Amino acid sequence: MTPTQLRAYSAVVRLGSVKLAAAQLSVSESAVSLHIGQLRRELGDQLFSRTSSGLAFTPGGLRLASRAQEMLGLQDITVLEVSAAGRGRRLLRVGASSLFAEHAAPGLIELFAGRAADLDVELSVRDPASFATALIGRTIDVAIGPPPAVLPPGLTTRPVMNYRIEVVVGPGHPLAVVRPSPGQLRDQTWLLGPSAATDIGAVPDLLRRLGVPEERQQIYQSNAAAVEEAKRGKGLAPALSFAVAPEIRQGHLVRVAGPHAVLEAGWHAVMLDERNAPQAARELARFVSTPRAIQAMMRGTGVNVGHFRPSVHVTLWS
Repeated sequence: MTPTQLRAYSAVVRLGSVKLAAAQLSVSESAVSLHIGQLRRELGDQLFSRTSSGLAFTPGGLRLASRAQEMLGLQDITVLEVSAAGRGRRLLRVGASSLFAEHAAPGLIELFAGRAADLDVELSVRDPASFATALIGRTIDVAIGPPPAVLPPGLTTRPVMNYRIEVVVGPGHPLAVVRPSPGQLRDQTWLLGPSAATDIGAVPDLLRRLGVPEERQQIYQSNAAAVEEAKRGKGLAPALSFAVAPEIRQGHLVRVAGPHAVLEAGWHAVMLDERNAPQAARELARFVSTPRAIQAMMRGTGVNVGHFRPSVHVTLWS
């Protein structure tokens, strides 16, 4: 079987249609059908059949879908690693939840990459629900964010650090001087970062716990932008306690009082098991919970800026 055949099959599995797969791959439907037919003959399995409700996959077809994703991901990372090795460099691809990427990743990546002169780090912002798929498909090497509710086979997880989400308001907001009930919190305008748009994480958990309706939620391009609006008295903003502590000390923000406005949570590093995870991913998973790493995530690296290695490549996208 060839990578072209596997890409065609993976696209059909993902999109549930030969027509849509052909459009995504920019080829004809007959070309996709040809690749599927070749796989069927080589493997001696029908793989899937068309039904009135869509495609129905055989057990072998489902197994191939999983293997195809892994094989294609392994091919992609091999191309990247060979290219990097040719330049005398290693590449570590980190996937992170938006809250971690915005507040903790910059200091961590600067400190970690500064320990190895041959390491490039690529950071991508991802929905925590996609961590397992991206790791198994080898789209990323390690994921950092909320721990998975159920850890799929072949993956391992390590705790990174615990943190606190606090609800903050501007000093002129009515809730700055009272201890609000859950109903009062629920009825406010909530100013939120991208983490609120996912199903997994501390901020979505807090919103669900309070039952905040969607019409009360305003989502901004970053958590920092939401907090800035809260400082102007536009509403409430859930924020990392260590990130807003300086603004609270300076009187620009006020913590909303009461247990309903606080949530304890934690970040975990998730990766393939020790046998399959890249060496750099294993190194990061061990390093990320050390005191120096935690300090870097909360306060920056604490080293002279001259020690920063510009070889680190960081990209952020959602």
